[in-house]
Amino acid sequence: MKLLRFGPPGSERPGIQLGDGTRVDCSGFGGDWDEAFFENDGDRRLRMWLNKEGLKAPRLERGVRLGPALARPSKIVGIGLNYLDHIQETKAKTPTEPVFFLKATTALCGPDDDVMIPRGGAKLDYEIELGIVIGKRARYVSFDKALEHVFGFVLHNDYSERAFQLERGGQWVKGKSCDTFAPLGPWVASLDEVPDFQGLSLALKVNGEMRQHGNTENMVFDVPTLVSYTSQFMTLLPGDVISTGTPAGVGLGFDPPRFLAEGDMVECAIEKLGIARQRVGRER
Repeated sequence: MKLLRFGPPGSERPGIQLGDGTRVDCSGFGGDWDEAFFENDGDRRLRMWLNKEGLKAPRLERGVRLGPALARPSKIVGIGLNYLDHIQETKAKTPTEPVFFLKATTALCGPDDDVMIPRGGAKLDYEIELGIVIGKRARYVSFDKALEHVFGFVLHNDYSERAFQLERGGQWVKGKSCDTFAPLGPWVASLDEVPDFQGLSLALKVNGEMRQHGNTENMVFDVPTLVSYTSQFMTLLPGDVISTGTPAGVGLGFDPPRFLAEGDMVECAIEKLGIARQRVGRER
């Protein structure tokens, strides 16, 4: 199952993408792809609704705007330094335990919306990442039980304003939480759609030039470890997202650094999770 949301910003409605690429308006199902949906057996209920009403539900035109693939979750947990090649390019030490931070959910936007350089920003950077979508409340979950709490996965471009992150008190959340810094989608794919989640290729281009190319098999800490570990420190609610880190090739890693400029086009893709494109703009 591939969940998506469509429509104007702030007024998105739920939909799905079928196996043949057809997109279906699921407004008639009732509710959104939010905490209540995941917590209350939404996957099963949606499948039942589709079997009964799916043929009659409206189809979406291809030009319709896609919003963030999830309604605003309670939190986005970012994982830092989780690919060895990225650790090497940033000259950091390999962590012995996962490093994480929280990213404001107000940063959410659609997968093809513009990303905006914030006021005072000068060092906008990109980070293609696999996002884990929590399907069941997780608190003190063991490694062996971790996948029971995962609904599926989503493409996330974890934008960062490095000037805020590194030069304004050294707090990652400052550089990660600006509006438009969390394009999510085009869809959330359920776990059964992505059984090989630990072997997915990731790629990101800027103006057609390949900048990042990696594979989730190269994570320092894998998906079950991240879910279990994070749940030791906070309760993960249905619909929450854990963004699992990025491979090498970020703008900060070049010498000299290669940050994004107004007008640049960023294209990112993860196998089985689709393609997203963001044009760089600037807050006036």
